[in-house]
Amino acid sequence: MNLLSIHHPTTPLRRCLAVLCFGLLQLPHAAIATDEPFRPEAGKFPPLEKAHAYRGELVFVDHANRRGSVRVQGTNDLFRGDPRPFAMLPYGIVHYHGAPADLRDIPLGTMLHISAFLPPDPKTSSVPVLPVNNKENTAGFRALGTAPAENHVLLLEDESSHCQREGKVWKLKEVDLQKNQGIIIASLGPKEGVEGKASEQTMTFDAATRIWRGRECLGMEDLIAEGLWPASGKKSLEGQPVLLGLTWQPTTEKAWVQFHISDIWLDDTAKQRASKNQAEAHTAFIRSRWIPAWIDGVEYGKFGRATVSATLFGDVDASLLADFKKGSSALMNAAENTLKHAGGGYGPAHMASKGIILDVTKTDGEAPVGSSGIQIRFETDLIIEGIRPTRIVRVRPADWPNVRVPREEFLGDGTFSHEDRFPTPAIFPKY
Repeated sequence: MNLLSIHHPTTPLRRCLAVLCFGLLQLPHAAIATDEPFRPEAGKFPPLEKAHAYRGELVFVDHANRRGSVRVQGTNDLFRGDPRPFAMLPYGIVHYHGAPADLRDIPLGTMLHISAFLPPDPKTSSVPVLPVNNKENTAGFRALGTAPAENHVLLLEDESSHCQREGKVWKLKEVDLQKNQGIIIASLGPKEGVEGKASEQTMTFDAATRIWRGRECLGMEDLIAEGLWPASGKKSLEGQPVLLGLTWQPTTEKAWVQFHISDIWLDDTAKQRASKNQAEAHTAFIRSRWIPAWIDGVEYGKFGRATVSATLFGDVDASLLADFKKGSSALMNAAENTLKHAGGGYGPAHMASKGIILDVTKTDGEAPVGSSGIQIRFETDLIIEGIRPTRIVRVRPADWPNVRVPREEFLGDGTFSHEDRFPTPAIFPKY
């Protein structure tokens, strides 16, 4: 039987049987879950273990509003999948190359691991709100699990970040090279020990695949010249442990899901350099946009004075958190759930509340995902409307640079519309 014929609309029974068989092979990576839907509450960090986990290809990014779309991997052809919109929670974090990142850092086509929840408040969701059981929707060619209602993201990771967090590596088994492109057979498992056969996968690569070794960026021609890869044909790689960057590309060679390798990190030095470069980029980004936080409480005084308690969000470099010191000056500005600064036509500092940090405390134990575990008490003589309990703010020490952020990243000077505050899902198609 020709597998390609199974997908023809005139053979629905064959197609269903093929999807079922392939689903059994791909079950460890399928976006199918039996977990109960969970809706986060304002002022509480939701537990990562209650998130619905799935995987998909990044196909659209609206970085200014911290949202985008992914084509969710299921048991069906990836190319048939509808792009599914997602929004980052205000405290949601992004990891790329094993380091903190912003959505703008991740190239389109990257395969991502996603941990997400139902919208905290459906009325203000910036992406479509779906029926709670929507991941069971299999209308048309939609595979089970590829349209989850859990589209508000706590944790978004590329392949290398996900593997590093879970202590896993890819082990290269065999390379087959033909005319500057080829396939690699690899299996995913723990750094130590023997993984099962079920995780073995075949992936494509080509001349654009970057191969990182130590301080070098190599191409396949360099490994061929060193005799590590064949100029043509197959060669065993004997389970070489590596980290991979995975994307998805259209292919005529395989009707099912098949990933493409964008990057291979061969050793620890290469991995650490990739993480360090990304961490430095994110640190510079946060310095210019300020650390996001939410308000735990406000003690109001007279004539506009107030003492504000706020928890700083996590996944920022320790050097940034260390700049928040008792007795130092700081600025706090209101923000929306998209983390856009509120008010002011001359940058975030224009309408920010200025004051002194009275205290800095660290939570005992491990902080939940999304939190830094650090709370500050901040006294100001000009409390503004947006600084209220459970609301989102951005904070910076006064000695950080006072820069002007791009127009799309703040709400304006009083002329902004409702769409600026709560961007509607209208830009997304109704699949």
